[in-house]
Amino acid sequence: MLGFPYFVTTIVVLAVLLLLSMFRVLREYERGVIFLLGRFYKVKGPGLIIVVPVIQQMVRVDLRTLVMDVPTQDVISMDNVSVQVNAVIYFRVVDPEKAIIHVENYLEATSQLSQTTLRSVLGQHELDDMLSARDQLNADIQKILDKQTDAWGIKVANVEIKHVDLDESMIRAIAKQAEAERARRAKVIHASGELEASEQLLGAAKRLAEQPQAIQLRYMQTLTEVTNQGTHTIVFPLPIDLMSKMSDLADVVAARQGTQSEPQEQNSNHGSEAPDRT
Repeated sequence: MLGFPYFVTTIVVLAVLLLLSMFRVLREYERGVIFLLGRFYKVKGPGLIIVVPVIQQMVRVDLRTLVMDVPTQDVISMDNVSVQVNAVIYFRVVDPEKAIIHVENYLEATSQLSQTTLRSVLGQHELDDMLSARDQLNADIQKILDKQTDAWGIKVANVEIKHVDLDESMIRAIAKQAEAERARRAKVIHASGELEASEQLLGAAKRLAEQPQAIQLRYMQTLTEVTNQGTHTIVFPLPIDLMSKMSDLADVVAARQGTQSEPQEQNSNHGSEAPDRT
């Protein structure tokens, strides 16, 4: 008879514990996928929910954005360059029912899918695109992953390529290529500057040719600049036009002297013939 109260007490305690285990608390970012005798029943949460023991089972699902590192992958680019690439993926569960029912482990499945997609997409591009067009590659990988994980109730928000590692020989080749490209740009800029300078000089020469006095002023300005430099020897260029003008002036003076000498000779001849007539 003494064992009966203990039996009743045990039953009551188990009933209380069973009743307490029915109550579950889910946080704001959590949802509970409820199964009733093995079949999907509903998604509950957040807050206080009731799960009937033995009859119902609950699987918690985190709805926050998850960050997953994609392990380093060996990728061969379209131009046959071997590189090692790793990335990071940002995704979250938008449909807890699909994430639990349609895939065994959505975290592992997303990780494996991201690795294969990373190798597949990067293998279709050249090395220059991997180094300079990362935004476009990130968008392409994100679009493919988001489309394939939609059936799992997962939304891939962003994909970022973190590192593209090259071997030492390829790094030296890229450095030489960059140096050659800089040298080419320097030569092009220098040639463009020479062409522009020649066009300006041609325009200045045409403008000076229109006004002959302007070249004289230019010579005077050059002489002033040379004298301000403190040099002891000054070579002053004499314009060809000035030489021709001086030559013409000399011819005019010589012609005038010739015309003046003819009357004097005639006068002298008249003076010598006068005594004979007397």
